[in-house]
Amino acid sequence: MRRTRMGNALVRLLAGATVGALAGLAIAQTAPTATASTGSAVTVDGRGEFKDMKFTVSQTKNLTSQAVTVSWTGGTPTSFAGTQFNTDFVQIMQCWGDDDGTVPSNPGPSRTQCQYGASPTTGRGSWPGNDYDDTRRVFYSADPTNYGQDDRFGSGNPNAPGEVPFKPVSGDTVTNNTQNNPYFNYNTTNEVDFARTSAAGTGQEFFEVQTANEAPHLGCGLPVTTNGVTKPRSCWLVIVPQGHLDLDGKPYADQSQVNAGSPVSSTNWKNRIAVKLDFNSVGTNCALGSEERPTAGSELAADAMTSWQGAMCPAGKVYGYTEMGEPDARTRLGTDGSFGLAFTTRKLGADLGATPPSGTTSYAPVALSGTVIAFTIERRPRSDAPESEKRLAGTKVESIDITPRLAAKLLTESYRNSTWQAVINGTAAKGYGWAKNNPAGLATDPEFISLNPEFADLSVAETPATDTDLLTSLGHSDSARALWQWILSDKDARQFLAGVPDDWGMRVNPYYATNTDLNPTGTAFDPSHTDDYPKSDPWCTVPSGSGATQKQCMIDFHPYVDDMHAGALHTRRADGLWKSTWDPLAVPPAYKSPGPQTVGSRFLITVTDAASATRYGLQTARLRNAAGAFAGPTQSALTSAAASASGKDLAEITPTGATAKTAYPLAQLVYAAVRPGKVSKAARQDYAYLLKYAAGNGQITGADPGRLPAGYAPLPKKLRGLTEKAADALIRYTGPSPADSGGPADGGGTDTSGGDPSGTAGVDGGTSGGAGTGVPAAGSSATPGPKASFDGGEALQTTAAGNTPADPANPLRYAVPVGAALGAVAGAGAPFAGGGRLRLPLRVPLPGGRTATVLPDLPQRLRRLLRP
Repeated sequence: MRRTRMGNALVRLLAGATVGALAGLAIAQTAPTATASTGSAVTVDGRGEFKDMKFTVSQTKNLTSQAVTVSWTGGTPTSFAGTQFNTDFVQIMQCWGDDDGTVPSNPGPSRTQCQYGASPTTGRGSWPGNDYDDTRRVFYSADPTNYGQDDRFGSGNPNAPGEVPFKPVSGDTVTNNTQNNPYFNYNTTNEVDFARTSAAGTGQEFFEVQTANEAPHLGCGLPVTTNGVTKPRSCWLVIVPQGHLDLDGKPYADQSQVNAGSPVSSTNWKNRIAVKLDFNSVGTNCALGSEERPTAGSELAADAMTSWQGAMCPAGKVYGYTEMGEPDARTRLGTDGSFGLAFTTRKLGADLGATPPSGTTSYAPVALSGTVIAFTIERRPRSDAPESEKRLAGTKVESIDITPRLAAKLLTESYRNSTWQAVINGTAAKGYGWAKNNPAGLATDPEFISLNPEFADLSVAETPATDTDLLTSLGHSDSARALWQWILSDKDARQFLAGVPDDWGMRVNPYYATNTDLNPTGTAFDPSHTDDYPKSDPWCTVPSGSGATQKQCMIDFHPYVDDMHAGALHTRRADGLWKSTWDPLAVPPAYKSPGPQTVGSRFLITVTDAASATRYGLQTARLRNAAGAFAGPTQSALTSAAASASGKDLAEITPTGATAKTAYPLAQLVYAAVRPGKVSKAARQDYAYLLKYAAGNGQITGADPGRLPAGYAPLPKKLRGLTEKAADALIRYTGPSPADSGGPADGGGTDTSGGDPSGTAGVDGGTSGGAGTGVPAAGSSATPGPKASFDGGEALQTTAAGNTPADPANPLRYAVPVGAALGAVAGAGAPFAGGGRLRLPLRVPLPGGRTATVLPDLPQRLRRLLRP
């Protein structure tokens, strides 16, 4: 009895600590997912000085963590005082609460309940704000003839300073020092401080909508019960146009300085435009206690599964989803008992050093999407640019063309400023002479300009935070492999990697050379077996002029993001994550992030998935395909590529096989893989239900829960038929299973494949592996390249060792350990609160609707310890 109680207590302690830690992680980090649609667009007219303006919000219903487009017409072109926004610009924010009743014709929230005013508190030299138009600070004036911004907040003396309070959904109002409030800051806010109106009187901005996961102080999407009816909490998108008239109705007298005040001042708030936002429910809609069927794998399936999960709950079907690199998911499927269905783009045993597992594996196509190079680029014309280009200043570049060789240059850190300050004033550090004559970054690369000639007229600050690298995710994935395979499909790219200069003399970073004689490690880089984004160059330095006493290395200059969703979110925010500012007053002194890039000159590129790019309103590059044409990730281009899919058992799209001129070269088919002999009959039936849903309603494009989100192409009819057939075969399966043998079982049994229908080999996927084809592999990821002999550099060393460098500058670092401690206490105390047996596997929700498995199901001998 004592042993049983001790076992229960220990497991609860571990589970509680893990849940608490991940709950803290969910607070400290954002994991984005959402939808995009134009079916609920709303247009609202301006008032007063802005009566000729019309504002349109592209989506107002079924919202989650995503971007929506805010556009306007009928405005006056923005003017500047030096580099600062002066008159006729637009500001946007998100707010919570009921209609305050002040504008009956346009209901909206109180200005105290809006997320605004988190502009930078330091390093404002290039910031375009005046410390009032980008904060909650106001001048008080009860007399409207005496210039003042507010008639309520502040002291009673004319022109006395004050602040508009911020009231979160909890009610704990912040009345002073609001710029440093505990709820949101410059790195997390979604406010748009400055949006330009063009010479044509039009403008457009992509606005990041945040749910209660990302902004708990707004509470958007949380279930709220009113009069016995429970619905997700609605919020508001508020637009405040700034004009050129003073309080007396006349133009500002002094045009040499910025006259605009805070958008939440009573003066400007009278012109606010409010648009109601309706959110999907945050959290699970499934009944508590329902039996959950775990799934895991490809991030390419994340947005689709997030949408489908809620729609299947009313039928009593509950499916967990854990994002996981495909190589890891293939290895673990059916071997550790934590999930019975894996999402993958390749068949089991396809990885280097792996062999197919014995017994039957069923493959069913469920989603068609792709890997993309997405970006946020704003035009900053050179002083000698044509007037036609200057009129576009601050607007976003909508499209760029990228070749495999250009992608190779970015991924191999071959631009001069990628190895930051290895070349200073024409003098190269030892071993970096190869970089001396290379372009500083992508924007000044002659190859890039030859394809995108507009960039010859643009000025870009080419630093590690902009165009010298791609923002990439950590870990092994099929998306990374597909990108490298696309690069290798091109002769010019292969020659560049082998050390042959391009037509303009640019050379590869030798640490990525596929030529052994050129690579300083003595071993050739092998991109053909690479499924991640290595940072092989050991360069470290103390940046000159920083005043720092510690080195920075390549992992510092070009940090990883957690996943492709995070890459899209940070690109939307124009935050490259480089901690470029030294803070000597920190304890201990450390580098810190300067935050997102300055409006009007933002430039950031990432590798992400098509769904995340669409969700966050990112532009995507057109990539050169096997036919020599440039194609973007449109639905038609994805479908065109899918027609070329080939391969036994599982039809795979390859860059070399997608030969149609219209085909997108990084399109990917996502399959659901199930080993029927490793799961029970009940589980097979539930997974079959998921497959049938995915092949049916799950292929209808839309923003509603249960639909196929934007960024996917509906599966062609033939592929949907394969999925239906695979689902039926799972139901009919009669071979050995865990329930039959009393433990994990495998074997041949009935073929559960989608079959091999007649027609082109391009869509003959969804088939099953045969029986007795080998044993589970010990590992599935490509062998990493040789370890560089680096020079110090704590961040580089700890990352290479598999650890995460410490971040002493971020107060949210306490979220995980504190959460773990609280969770451990809660877990240990659960038996005393009348808790029953711990249900495994144990999962916690993460921001964006996904879940993480924190404690998998245990082997039988350990499960005995949990029995009451």
